[in-house]
Amino acid sequence: MADHFLPGAPPVPLTLRRSGRARRISLRISQLDGRVTLTLPNRVPVAEALAFANSKNRWIRDHLSNRPNDVPITHGAVLPVEGVPRRIVPAPGRRVVLHPDKIAAPDGAVGSRLQSWLRTLARDRLAAASDHYADLLGRPYTRITMRDTRSRWGSCSSHGALMYSWRLILAPPEVLRYVAAHEVAHLAEMNHSAAFWANVTRLHGPYEAPRRWLHQQGADLHRYRFDSQT
Repeated sequence: MADHFLPGAPPVPLTLRRSGRARRISLRISQLDGRVTLTLPNRVPVAEALAFANSKNRWIRDHLSNRPNDVPITHGAVLPVEGVPRRIVPAPGRRVVLHPDKIAAPDGAVGSRLQSWLRTLARDRLAAASDHYADLLGRPYTRITMRDTRSRWGSCSSHGALMYSWRLILAPPEVLRYVAAHEVAHLAEMNHSAAFWANVTRLHGPYEAPRRWLHQQGADLHRYRFDSQT
């Protein structure tokens, strides 16, 4: 459904979504991108949903103002790679080069160049971790894919295909390894039973700290916007 706007300065875009299962109007603000979504039952008029949103105007704006700002990826921005904040600086050549405290990136489409480079680095790290844990478990996987998922950091299909968010490369290495161990453990247990968590512990060791990091700080990894063309 086409977007509408919450009046005020500035106007706030509203995404309206109809649902046959909805029993009442509900309002959700994404922690990842600040998107405000109104879900309404099929028979509820749009005007009623907009009036409901307007009644929550102050709450919506307060919530959005408390949300961390997005970070456009361009020269001068600070981007974490493997958990280490690094400033993006111009590169003399055509390659992205990682340094201990900075990333050198060529001019032109900095965001898209860095995103491509990060995806490749993420695949390398996650493939190595997945290979290691799959060997320990004694269960092979069929393939690995990288995506920019918002609802999950990884998944394992019933056919043994592993999927990971490439943004895990922005997190500390122990967080990336925990997610790999978690998904590989699903090759043996397609559930979250006690047996599954026992396998995660056997593969990774104690996992409470990286799991807590994801719950507390994982959403911040989606603040970094790679669509800048400067």
